[in-house]
Amino acid sequence: MSEVTEEQRQVNSPAHPLRQGGRLWRQLLRVGFAAGRGRPGDRLRFWALIAAAAAIALVSVGMVVASATYDGRAARNQARGPIITDRQQDAVALWRETFDAVGEVQHTVVYIEPVKPGAQPPPGLVRWPAPGEVMLSPELAHQGKSEQITSRYGSYAGSIAKAGLVSPSERLAYVRPSKPPTTRESESWFYTTGFGQSYPMGEILYGRPLSQLLLALGAMTGVPAVALLVVASRIGSSTRDRRSSLLQALGGSWWHRAVVNTGEAALPIAAGTALATVPLVAASTIDLRIPPTGYLLNSDDLRSAGPMLAIALMVSFAISLAMVVVLHRVDRSGATTRPRSFSSKVPRWRLVGCGLGVAAVVCSQYVRGVPGLVVFAIGTVVMWALLPSVAVTACRGLGGVIAERGFRTGHPGALIGGRWTVAHPGVIVRLALAMVIGIGLVSQIQVWNSRLGEKAAVARSAEARLGDRVVSVQSRDLTPSVIGDLSRSLPAGSHVFALKSFPERQSVLLQGTCPALRSLSLPCPAKPEKASSVDIRISAITSWYGRSLQTQVAPSQLALDELNGSLIVVTETPGQQAEIEEAAYALVPAVNVESPGETWLVGAANKDRMNNWTLLFGSLGLALLLLTAAISAGAEFVRIRHVLAPLSVLTGSHSIFRSVVFWHLTLPLLISTLIATIVTAWHSLFFIAMVQEGRFSWGVLGAAAIGCTLLTISVGFLGGRTAIRAARQWRPTAD
Repeated sequence: MSEVTEEQRQVNSPAHPLRQGGRLWRQLLRVGFAAGRGRPGDRLRFWALIAAAAAIALVSVGMVVASATYDGRAARNQARGPIITDRQQDAVALWRETFDAVGEVQHTVVYIEPVKPGAQPPPGLVRWPAPGEVMLSPELAHQGKSEQITSRYGSYAGSIAKAGLVSPSERLAYVRPSKPPTTRESESWFYTTGFGQSYPMGEILYGRPLSQLLLALGAMTGVPAVALLVVASRIGSSTRDRRSSLLQALGGSWWHRAVVNTGEAALPIAAGTALATVPLVAASTIDLRIPPTGYLLNSDDLRSAGPMLAIALMVSFAISLAMVVVLHRVDRSGATTRPRSFSSKVPRWRLVGCGLGVAAVVCSQYVRGVPGLVVFAIGTVVMWALLPSVAVTACRGLGGVIAERGFRTGHPGALIGGRWTVAHPGVIVRLALAMVIGIGLVSQIQVWNSRLGEKAAVARSAEARLGDRVVSVQSRDLTPSVIGDLSRSLPAGSHVFALKSFPERQSVLLQGTCPALRSLSLPCPAKPEKASSVDIRISAITSWYGRSLQTQVAPSQLALDELNGSLIVVTETPGQQAEIEEAAYALVPAVNVESPGETWLVGAANKDRMNNWTLLFGSLGLALLLLTAAISAGAEFVRIRHVLAPLSVLTGSHSIFRSVVFWHLTLPLLISTLIATIVTAWHSLFFIAMVQEGRFSWGVLGAAAIGCTLLTISVGFLGGRTAIRAARQWRPTAD
């Protein structure tokens, strides 16, 4: 057995002040509670802990909300999915799915036709639509109002209830054709015995796996929240040193100090955790739309996940409190309670960890698919978190050079500032952390949002010049008689052409009446002839449907090639696509009507909506990082003004304060910003090369670097002013 020291015997004695049982714990908790609301540094820490606890709680709650939402979406999608059968005699309904778009946002159109009386309609419908009726999701009816969506597929009969939608923001339509499909048409329909089988349709088709959402939330918002908590817990004060010395003199152990720290941090952390319940209660009461994504949270999912949300809040509180207590350990001598952030040198493991993060980023290019993105994300998080330590290592070496030069030249500001940088590199790390991660975050958001694609960019340009003056109409049910009816029901000034493609020759043949061809400034050849016209609509048809375009006067009736044919409707003025679609859907169910390049624009818009989640998480993370920088700078100001104030007596000038702050804060942070800018440029360009998509904006990176530079200069300016103000009020005391 090891020998028991005299100090341990005294502490273990029943008469010792720290061996008074439950009464002592209550006293220590009260000491910590009172200490948390004392001097300026304590008050700053109090509010910082509230903000950090709220951020941690919101991230924790967000992960539970995401999981509950995905579970609810999967359950509702399974409940409405058709149970397909090959046995016609067992079927209760015919079912067919197609797609359409409103405002470049694609939605699902489901055609249904009951074949047996008494069959149950899909979930979300109180009854089967009557022939020629349509039922729309509330979001589709609202967003498509300007495009006459309520009359596009038939007579509007009401809304789809939430039970039939994976989310309240889903765009979905149930349509019953005006007459049952013919035997030929029914070949494109499915027979279903009911509903209740998982089927990929609607919004489910465009979603991302839950793991990717949680990874983005954790990396872009969770990491900055943890950084805020670390900085908030590391804000020191002079009273904490004296309290630690007293507990050490009384024989208190780390456990007693932990109790005091618990009492000091419990109230602000509880308050911050409680703040996170405000948006949670609101989202559990009504369906809230999440900006800028436009997604509507289903309040039913949140209410069903109530117990898990309560557990998440309690776990968040416990984790935040535990981190604050653990980060508040003191040195072995017990002489200080300031955080063990490293005061003499940067720990080697931080440098090694940053190197491993960079290695993970580099090696991610050799791992394909989602696992490669996961490795890239993990390496990115590690690199961003530890890069400030690398920057500060360089700054610390520079600080020694500055201090030596200040000593040789008799420059007191450089001497003091350089020595402080060498002695307190952790201060620079906490300030640089926000800027380093902020620069990387802004650039990553820009790169992700730039992933539009070449085809989509061409389509966007064509849409700006052409509008919807060229529209394709495709369906295998477009018979000559239907084409004739469609031609007569189109808006005035519209002309219909038959387009036949020859993929092997990359050419197309455009057939139409002579007046239709002349509307495009084309002749009326009886045999196929190469088109030569400067009309922008001819250029669009050539660009999107074939490099070589030939024209010909059509026979008495337009007819389509079932495999390689489609109708082309051209108009004189834009803005008539909605009328064309309404006329086409009235004649042929499940017809496909779109402008050239619309498929690419819809895909780009869907990608933009996915990128909006990146923008949301990134913006929240950036806001937390800026708050972290502000709190860290505020804490440093509190320390600087007390330490520098006596120098006014020795120097008789206030210029030394600005000089010390420049060499200790401004210059190291400028160096950190430069290193972060270089690493971020490499990181973003590497990502673009890895995914073979997107573009890098030097302007965005430059703006972020300039912003951090201005923040750095502001930190130095405010630090100098704070020290000057404290010097004017300083009086010597007997401490």
